[in-house]
Amino acid sequence: MSSDIRYKTVSKIAGPLLFVERVENVGYNEMVEITLSNGERKTGQVLEARKGIAIVQIFGPTTGLDVQNTSVRFTGEIARIPVSDEMIGRVFNGLGEPRDGMGNIISEEKVEIVGNAINPYSREEPSEFIQTGISTIDGMNTLVRGQKLPLFSGSGLPHNRLAAQIARQAKVLSSSEGFSIVFAAMGITSEEANFFIDEFRSTGALMRSVLFLNLASDPSMERTILPRVALTAAEYLAYEKEMHVLVILTDMTNYAEALREISAAREEVPGRRGYPGYLYTDLSTIYERAGKIKGRNGSITQLPILSMPSDDMTHPIPDLTGYITEGQIFVSRDLHRRGIYPPINVLPSLSRLMNQGIGKGRTREDHRGVADQLYSAYGRGTDLKSLSAIVGMEALGKEDRTYLEFANQFEAKFVNQSYNEDRTIEATLDKGWELMASLPEMEMNRVKRDYIQKYGKWGK
Repeated sequence: MSSDIRYKTVSKIAGPLLFVERVENVGYNEMVEITLSNGERKTGQVLEARKGIAIVQIFGPTTGLDVQNTSVRFTGEIARIPVSDEMIGRVFNGLGEPRDGMGNIISEEKVEIVGNAINPYSREEPSEFIQTGISTIDGMNTLVRGQKLPLFSGSGLPHNRLAAQIARQAKVLSSSEGFSIVFAAMGITSEEANFFIDEFRSTGALMRSVLFLNLASDPSMERTILPRVALTAAEYLAYEKEMHVLVILTDMTNYAEALREISAAREEVPGRRGYPGYLYTDLSTIYERAGKIKGRNGSITQLPILSMPSDDMTHPIPDLTGYITEGQIFVSRDLHRRGIYPPINVLPSLSRLMNQGIGKGRTREDHRGVADQLYSAYGRGTDLKSLSAIVGMEALGKEDRTYLEFANQFEAKFVNQSYNEDRTIEATLDKGWELMASLPEMEMNRVKRDYIQKYGKWGK
């Protein structure tokens, strides 16, 4: 219930936080109206309320705030956004406010942005294949509807370009139901924001997408709200409009940095590398909002993107993300340096739900065997690259040279594809067979003999 009481008991301003004393009946996540001495109003949210003290995070710059003349009113409401299918084709900021100049969403329905993780008992097992048009994902690390599959990248690597390509090409093959994209970007530059908007508009992807953009110049507090706003919109489209929604979150590292900023302002005891000790729990409240619910037709699939600081896999953000999600896709700096796009290294990549979304009736009967054979041959060829760098090509036998050449061809023809190339799963698997034609037939021990006869050169 809204309160008309205005508190002028601000005791401290620390970065984006406001400390208000002698407050009553204030709840966690409650929205706050802050009035400056010049009459300007700002919005905030309660982070913590105990022993008569409320800690409020402010959405926006704190310029002009002072302890003596700032007043605070607790609204009794929690953060909500208006939802409607009119959101599709629109661009919003991190708070869900229009950024495209097309006016507010007109809707009588407003939904709380603090959603809940799906109850494990209510979850339906993911089983449908999502085609991204990218061979290294579709063929080797298949994305399944309802899955959360993060993309681990590094600074300077083309993960944003890859995200835009996936957003443009992604589709569910085995369903006649609607498919949409919710794209949420945190802490991006104006150049990156213009790239995403132009890319979505020019390719027509915007007609099935909802964009939420938080710029590097925008308040960092927006970054802590944006993923929840985006997922609230996704949940409405999935469970009310029965659509299959792919949520792309980039960059989760910027989100975690905003959390660390708040934690430092609250003077909390830091955890690993200065991040709050509750980082794992906080990330799980975002990632666990993906999935399928029994009795509901819609679904939410998540593709979070995070840039690993110093390309360090043991950094808290990728480390904790790996515990919560169902696999990972690695963007390789080495492949990027060699001009291969998309520079995805399939060897450390993994999709734990791949087997549930492939095979006869979903992709193709030979999918699992082809992937296993490609992994085996490419892994062996990669090891031989390292060996040949030490002993030289002359020391390698004929069979070793075959696998070394296979690894080179795999990167050049299977991994490498143009930004505008949208490969079907059939084209991906056929390309795999084309590459395996160079291997000795007796080494084809990961694929069933029936499939070798049907699809391989040896059966022709």
